[in-house]
Amino acid sequence: MNIINYVSSLAIPMVILLVVIYGVKQKNKVYDSFVEGVKEGINIVINIFPTLVGLFIAIGLLRTSGIIELVSKILQPILNLVKIPMEIMPLALLRPISGSASMAIATDIMKTYGVDSLIGIIASTIMGSTETTLYTIAIYTSAVGIKKIRYVLIAALTADIVGMIVSTVICNIMI
Repeated sequence: MNIINYVSSLAIPMVILLVVIYGVKQKNKVYDSFVEGVKEGINIVINIFPTLVGLFIAIGLLRTSGIIELVSKILQPILNLVKIPMEIMPLALLRPISGSASMAIATDIMKTYGVDSLIGIIASTIMGSTETTLYTIAIYTSAVGIKKIRYVLIAALTADIVGMIVSTVICNIMI
């Protein structure tokens, strides 16, 4: 176990060292390239900051307004048919929007129902098999200036829904 800790501690410094050695070998100005990259990175952060603020405000509004609970209750008859536990719905609704909000909900599910419960295992599987779709699309598309995201959004949300349903089905079969 000590060897794994040692190797993992050295991984990033070794990658940095290899990049510097490669840059010097190619006769590139490594530091100047680094500074240019930092300038580009700062410009990207400035460009995506309004998107991030909008997403964080929307997430806060969703959590405090009770919309998530309302949507969960509306979907309850359908969920009962496909044997998706109601306790998973807040996670399923927020996972495509926010990683931190969905992590908080998943942690709450684990504390309430236990990590080895069916609900806890389904929550863990959903966290591992889905993505924070809206956040990811917003960040990547705003960073490169793409405005038309309709087809990407449809495909990504479809993949999230399929991931959540398959997670639930497989967990119900396995447990």
